[in-house]
Amino acid sequence: MKADRRVSAQRFSSHLQSPKGSLRLDSMANPTIHLYLDLLWPAKDVIGEALRPPINYTLVWSSESSKINQDGNAYIWLPIPPDGYKAVGHVITSSPDKPSLDKIRCVRSDFTDVCETDAFIWGEDANGLNFYGLRPTNRGIGALGLSAGTFVAHNGVNNTMPITCLKNVNGNLTSMPNLSQIQALVQAYSPVIYFHPDEQYLPSSVGWFFQNGALLYTKGDESNPVAIEPTGSNLPQGGSNDGAYWLDLPVDQAAKEQVKKGDLQDAGVYLHVKPVLGTTFTDIAMWVFCPFNGPSKAKVGIINVSLGKIGEHVGDWEHVTLRVSNFNGELKSVYFSQHGAGVWVDAPNLEFQSGNKLVAYAALHSHAMSPKAGVVLQGNGGIGIKMETGKGKMVFDTGSKYLFVGAEYLGSEMVELPWLNYAREWGPKLDYSIDGELKKVEKLIPGFLKAKFEKIIRGLPREMLGEEGPTGPEMKNNWNGDENV
Repeated sequence: MKADRRVSAQRFSSHLQSPKGSLRLDSMANPTIHLYLDLLWPAKDVIGEALRPPINYTLVWSSESSKINQDGNAYIWLPIPPDGYKAVGHVITSSPDKPSLDKIRCVRSDFTDVCETDAFIWGEDANGLNFYGLRPTNRGIGALGLSAGTFVAHNGVNNTMPITCLKNVNGNLTSMPNLSQIQALVQAYSPVIYFHPDEQYLPSSVGWFFQNGALLYTKGDESNPVAIEPTGSNLPQGGSNDGAYWLDLPVDQAAKEQVKKGDLQDAGVYLHVKPVLGTTFTDIAMWVFCPFNGPSKAKVGIINVSLGKIGEHVGDWEHVTLRVSNFNGELKSVYFSQHGAGVWVDAPNLEFQSGNKLVAYAALHSHAMSPKAGVVLQGNGGIGIKMETGKGKMVFDTGSKYLFVGAEYLGSEMVELPWLNYAREWGPKLDYSIDGELKKVEKLIPGFLKAKFEKIIRGLPREMLGEEGPTGPEMKNNWNGDENV
């Protein structure tokens, strides 16, 4: 389903701060490069000093000898910049003649940043020429690099990066959305999350988890767990994940089973808003809490097997991140977290409903987020953990109930909850034997696949295996950095 993927003019125009001007450089390289003058360099600078033509070109690749279907030959050229300047993109021609030096501009070095390969686009083989998108090497709240929207023609043997990214040397936060703008963006794009038809373990609010019997344990005094205040005000604050404290379900068996199931009617999402890519984009991370992560299932060839208790753990955190342009409020891409990893999906490739509301799917028992329904195997060679998603009747509209828990650039406008500063684990460490569970499963697997199966399972994150409870959102690397991809 296609959608406009931007906030309506009536709804958002009063919130936007338009850039003062822009310089467009059209080349035959993939998308147009946009350099926003008021962000990239101070107004007093002369544009001619910031941009200069290349002094020559190097032929990187031609399709003449490639065994591919083509209507004509293509030639990829790397601009050779003058001293003190960097190339930020290639030029493509249909002629073996070098392009005009006026075809493209190189950027002054202090307006560029180190970059690395991003998503694979196309290539010949591991040792041949391959094409990748580009992204800044350093990413996160304080990083100023941003993608120029170009690609790199990268030789598999040569690891030198000939292309750079742009850098926002003005690094201020004036282009970041204020509170009312964030609310408009959330209402426009907030995902509708579908749970699998067989899901037993649903989300709840953190407060519901605490009020319904969650307990705080202290190492050395395990026999005296403490009930947790609704806001987490009696949780240890700060420090590190040193194993001194952890959370667990109620002791009473009936209460424990009830809390495991969560309460979808009570659930909401927790929003963390941060600048990324040189403050040209805003990331809105929407965190979902589930009191319990259910057992995993595996696929070994054509055999589907239950993994017993493997995968079970208390306190499950997953999230979806919206990446929105600070220039026009348009949704650029969305990140779907999957237990310590995840995937970015560009907005045109997403599913939408009710206008611009994107659709996400929570995997059975694990709650890993996915952009589409179906089965994904986390492993290789036909062996791995199954991530099953489907459009069941249980639906979570994240825009109907949300709470801001972090937007550091807004300062005093944000009120931080005590549980957010709890640095320890939201569940106990392993209380069963992984070896024992694997032996039960391996009885169902052909002998020649057992070793491969065990290697893949043991290579999964400990949090996914249920060996230890997860930490909260603020303790994740992506709280201050980029998503874990």
